[in-house]
Amino acid sequence: MSRSDGFRDKTSAAEQSTFFALTPDAKPNTKGEEKNAPDDKAGHRRRLRDRFQNGGADAVPDYELLEMILFRAFRRIDTKPIAKRLLAKFGSFADVVSAPAERLKEVEGIGDRAVEELKLIKAAAERLTKGQIVSRPALSSWNGVLDYLRLVQGFETREQFRILFLDKKNQLIADEVQGRGTVDHTPVYVREVVKRALELSASAIILVHNHPSGDPTPSRADIDMTKQIIDASRPLGVSVHDHIIVGRNGHASLKALRLI
Repeated sequence: MSRSDGFRDKTSAAEQSTFFALTPDAKPNTKGEEKNAPDDKAGHRRRLRDRFQNGGADAVPDYELLEMILFRAFRRIDTKPIAKRLLAKFGSFADVVSAPAERLKEVEGIGDRAVEELKLIKAAAERLTKGQIVSRPALSSWNGVLDYLRLVQGFETREQFRILFLDKKNQLIADEVQGRGTVDHTPVYVREVVKRALELSASAIILVHNHPSGDPTPSRADIDMTKQIIDASRPLGVSVHDHIIVGRNGHASLKALRLI
């Protein structure tokens, strides 16, 4: 990061055509791994749902949770092989739902409908975690702030620079992505950061960016840029509470590390 200023029954052919039109991801599989779901598949789905309803998310491993999410996209297809392929490619449930749409479509069996279901899960999770920090002072729900930031940004494949703008009670005024860059660089314009804080009448800000490598360790450039923003903001009555760096492997706080 650097600073710069400037998813053969007895239905008719017509009925089958209508069905497949409604479920675009339910395509014949050339490798024969996904088959039309007979009664045992329906029973499998019912057992999964019962287990989830009785035991919650902890009662199902990641691949079965993905299976259930894909039920709506693949009405008559065994979704287990697809779920396992997704995990094999991306590594974890979080990485799957956070992956870019085009990369998800590289997985055999995944089309627009399946991508939509996965992205709905991600969007719902983001809305939930953000709601937990909007209604209370950010500094009093710091773990919630960190959970939200890692969810919305920790799995991105390109750097993003985000600012949380707070009022004098440390409640969230705005959450804005100020810049998007490459795999290892995002331009940050110090004057624009301060200008936007003043426009929103913010009393404090929290700086955030991600390291697509997964390692959240701050670079020398990260530290220098943060200090420049602190120096420019202080005379105008705007405090920089922290600079948080997020990645797949966790987060780093420049304040906790005593780098600012």
